[in-house]
Order: sequence, then structure tokens, then C-alpha cells
Amino acid sequence: MIDPARFLEVCRAQGITFFTGVPDSLLKHLNTQIMATLPREQHVIAANEGAAAGVAIGHYLRTGAPAAVYLQNSGFGNLVNPLLSLADPDVYGIPMLLIVGWRGQPGVADEPQHVTQGRVMGPLLDAMELPWTVLPPEPAAAERCVAEAVSQAVAHCRPYVLMVEKGTFGEPSAAPPAAPPAGTALSREEALKALVDAVGPEPVIVSTTGMLSRELFEHRVARGESGERDFLTVGGMGHASAIALGVAMREPQREVWCFDGDGALLMHLGNLAVIADHAPDRFFHVVFNNGVHDSVGGQPTSIDRVDVAATARAVGYRYAASTAQIGSLAGEVATMRSYGGPALLELTVRPGSRPDLGRPTRTPAESKRAFMAALRRVTAAV
Repeated sequence: MIDPARFLEVCRAQGITFFTGVPDSLLKHLNTQIMATLPREQHVIAANEGAAAGVAIGHYLRTGAPAAVYLQNSGFGNLVNPLLSLADPDVYGIPMLLIVGWRGQPGVADEPQHVTQGRVMGPLLDAMELPWTVLPPEPAAAERCVAEAVSQAVAHCRPYVLMVEKGTFGEPSAAPPAAPPAGTALSREEALKALVDAVGPEPVIVSTTGMLSRELFEHRVARGESGERDFLTVGGMGHASAIALGVAMREPQREVWCFDGDGALLMHLGNLAVIADHAPDRFFHVVFNNGVHDSVGGQPTSIDRVDVAATARAVGYRYAASTAQIGSLAGEVATMRSYGGPALLELTVRPGSRPDLGRPTRTPAESKRAFMAALRRVTAAV
């Protein structure tokens, strides 16, 4: 395995001193080392992968040195436009090193949302005419690989992709970010259960990718409920609110609630304005804000720079508020309903989840069919 500290030294020796990207579980040890050892002026956790490419382009334009962009391959789609329309050698010709965690790699068991993305990664990179290779896990071979990748990127004025397999990086020498004391805020799971109780059994719920959807599924199972009106967005980070909007615009009978996360909200923040413009008065939006990318290692988001409730009001939500109190949830839900949607509640929770938290036992296709059938039954019964 590769020592993350040594990897950064090798990158530095090749002229790469700036890193930006969106954290990934396969790159968690590298991300921890970057977070702990690089100053803010050398590291930006971007809102989404395309924005990270933009930051890398700006860095190169000012310094003449390539940057490194890290990401999970599930977010590669956000990169396609800036890579082809800006960084491509037939446009501006911007060298950069892309470090991509390979989820769903053929032959490696993974969650269903990663399987197709993992299988098509090689053909996709080839179709985009991007040079790429798998980063070897052996330290000496990895050092040669990085040197060759950066040399090729600079010589041909183009991005070069290093695909990173599971287990490539060893434990970091630096400590991960310290978690806040357990008593400082609600756990997300506690808040989720209280919110589900306050919302009641009738509404439709669209939940964001990651731990929150897993917690919602387990909560339904524990209560003996089918959860058939819950749409668990197990992939596509940042898109749950848009999915909820699409459902709400065609759901004539019931409220639609989006259970969102702070990292997901930031990834496609423009959705707020579109929701404000188009959402019916049955649309309600709850942002569980723990300040971190919880599913991939707890790296911080930039949400502490955002007054979420004020932003929602500024773009046209009828009502928006913030709370960290479980006892206020029933009252907040009632207030949101009294104003009508779109309405938003920011719910501050602490990072982390149960170590024994399971995953949905239904496949995405099974969940989709159950969800659609449940909404059809509701419409037919009226």
C-alpha cells in the first residue's frame, strides 16, 4: 500500500502543491493526510467535481503549475464539461492530475449504484481521449507512475487520470479531523426519527444519498413499515431535491418532503432557486446539517459560510428556519405547513452514525417499483 504522506511528497516533487476535489471513501486516507497537513491556501474541498476542475484551471492559469483533483468516479459526470470544453488540448490545454477512486471496478463487489459507472470508466476515459492508468499499490511503482502521469500532463497540456483501486492507500500518519463532543448536538438518526414522527405517515419522502437514506430504511424496518412512499436516492449526490421537485409537481394529493444533507445541498445549490420558482405548496425541504461529508470520512463542507435559512428565503421560499432542538420539530413542521411550500428547515445534527448501520435490503429497482405503485394506488383511491 501507498503511504499517503509519501504520495504527497512525490506530488510535490513533480510540481503539484495544490489539491482540490470532493472526498471519496477509497481516497479517505489520502484525504485525511491532505486535510491534516496542507494549509488552506493549498487545498479546497469543492462543492462538486466540476467546480474542482475549475479551481484547478484557475490555479494553473496563475501559477503555470498543474493541480491535483481528487474525486470518486460516481461524480465524474460533473467533470465532463470542464474537461472537454475547457481543459482539453484543443481548447485551453490545461494540465492537471485527476486522482479518481474506482468504485464499482469490474470484479470487485460494490453497491448497485456504482456497478455501471465502474464498468464503463475505462471506455468513458478512452472516448474522452483522456490518458489514464491504474495507480499501482506498490510504493516504488506508484512513484514512477505519478512522475510519468504529471510529465505526460504537462508535455501534452491535458489532464491525466490515475484510477485508484480499493486498498491502494494505507493509513495516514496524520490524525483525522476531531469529532465534536457527543453531547453538543442531536445525532442525525435521532433527529430523523423525530422528524418522521412529526411529518406523519401520509407524505411522500425523498431522501438524499448516504447515511440518511440508510437510517430512514432501518427506521421503517424497525417499526414494521413498508416505507413504500420513501424514495431512497442511493446515488446521484445533490439530486434528491430535484427529484422531489419532479415528484411534487405531479403529485396532486400528498405533501412531498425532501430530506437533504448539507454537502448535497452545496453540490447543486442552484436547485433552491428553481424549487422556489416551480414547487407547489406541498413541497417541504429539510436539510440535515452536520457540516461534513459523513459517508466518506467526515471531511468538512463549506456550509458554515452559508446561512441556509436566509438563502432559501432570499431565493423565494415562503418560509425557512433553523433549529437544533428535537423538541421543536413538531412545531416547526406545523409552521412549515401553515405557510405552505416551498418551505425549508435546517436541522443541525452532529456528525457520525452507528457502526452497525445496515444498508437497504431492497434493490433500487425494487424500491422504484414499490414507490411508483404506492403513488398510483393513492391517486386511484381518490
